[in-house]
Amino acid sequence: MALRVTFVAAARGSPLLAERFDDDRPLDQAGWDEALRAARDLLPLAAAELRYCSPTPRSRATGDALGCAPLVQVALRECDMGRWRGMTVGEAMAREPGAVDAWLADPRSAPHGGESLVAFVTRVGGWLDTRPGEDGDRIVAVAEPSVIRAALVYVLRAPPATYWNLDVRPLSTTTVTGRAGRWHLRFEGGTSSRASGI
Repeated sequence: MALRVTFVAAARGSPLLAERFDDDRPLDQAGWDEALRAARDLLPLAAAELRYCSPTPRSRATGDALGCAPLVQVALRECDMGRWRGMTVGEAMAREPGAVDAWLADPRSAPHGGESLVAFVTRVGGWLDTRPGEDGDRIVAVAEPSVIRAALVYVLRAPPATYWNLDVRPLSTTTVTGRAGRWHLRFEGGTSSRASGI
């Protein structure tokens, strides 16, 4: 047996084009409505032995709306974007085009003065590897899509640039099974097993 960790992507708090680095805005009304509609399908997740969330207001509120009452985990915070915090990608590009290009091209660079992509993936993977629990325990983590993308890069031992090719939609679920250093991505069956198979 192994641990089973199901990540739930936080509901959206703003339109996609308005997303900002380290965005700490709360859920808007549309996000609340989406989370409440999803709660019925995701209700079985609240039965997990351990329930966590990213420290963002969206993640905490999504976890509460799903009935999880999650414990905030600082290690599941979004990537530290340094002086770009609060900017959109377009705003950062307008101010520092060379720095944005370097950041996108080199996963070890942190021209914004914050955290590199490699450091971010390593931090999230370290959180995953240190989860307590017994064989067969179920864990739920409500997190920002960026955090789930970092976890998937870690689990798959994929090149860091793979991060840019992963699309994690709001309120989607992703399950990994295993133990420290030996994780597997698990694909569930149809819609009916989406939440019940945690």
